[in-house]
Amino acid sequence: MTLSVAVLMDPIGAFKIAKDTTFAMLLEAQHRGHAIYTMEQGDLAVRDGEPWARLTPMRVKDDPSGWFTPGEARWRDLRELDVVLMRKDPPVDSQFIYDTMVLELAQRAGVKVINDPQALRDCNEKMYALSFPQCMAPTLVARDPAELRRFAAEHGEVVLKPLDGMGGRGIFRVKAGDTNLNSMLETLLAGGPHGEGRHMVMAQKYIPQISAGDKRILIVDGEPVPYALARIPQGNEFRGNLAAGGRGEGVPLSDRDRWIVAQVAPELRRRGLLFVGLDVIGDYLTEINVTSPTCARELDKQFGLNIAGQLFDVIETVSA
Repeated sequence: MTLSVAVLMDPIGAFKIAKDTTFAMLLEAQHRGHAIYTMEQGDLAVRDGEPWARLTPMRVKDDPSGWFTPGEARWRDLRELDVVLMRKDPPVDSQFIYDTMVLELAQRAGVKVINDPQALRDCNEKMYALSFPQCMAPTLVARDPAELRRFAAEHGEVVLKPLDGMGGRGIFRVKAGDTNLNSMLETLLAGGPHGEGRHMVMAQKYIPQISAGDKRILIVDGEPVPYALARIPQGNEFRGNLAAGGRGEGVPLSDRDRWIVAQVAPELRRRGLLFVGLDVIGDYLTEINVTSPTCARELDKQFGLNIAGQLFDVIETVSA
């Protein structure tokens, strides 16, 4: 089976290929003989209700001295393709939402869009985890600074997060009564002139087990990869995110990890979320990453896996 596969993504020239999961997907698609194309957000358009994109034929190789060779870009009707992988990194802003609407037009014509555009709109990576409260530590999402301060006082130490971030950006760890708490809330809430918040903020009870790592569990069509990448904070940094300097260490899934997956996976499949990353600290689910989950290359290298291959096994089955 030869498929035409397009990937909506960030600029390939900025990839760090040793750890880029989108790049692993491109390599796997090419290895299987599929025709691969890339596009960025500026390459999408709708013409009289028809989804179009400026697609660049792409050849890739696993070589840090030169990992891609583009062909000539040209506009094509997206409905001519077999598969589109939506791999644009957050933020999930208005432009990201518009992109999903264009891709949904292609999906309605029979193109396999992964992950499902409607699910990408509905499943905010921070908020969606709250659909599974049995898996989570105490969590509050609010705009009211007084309520967020009350939550911090109740739990003693909390982590504050924006709802649209990635890579650990904009995350604060703070204790109740800290003189910096009000300033942190002002920054995250983007408060108005009367103290009200313009942006919702997530507050979670601090989980000390972060010292052992923030585990990324990858799920392919409802089935977990048997190993997680524990992203372990380094030095004085409390964030384990690799983008924040964390060290990645592969670990087998625990019984608790598998229980969390069992709680979440059926709903992921129902929504058409074929490739998802769960973030787990200690015994608790903290986030569900649906936009562009990563860590596949690190796990592949440490355990001899081919996670992109697992995904394409599924893609080829549903495209048959």
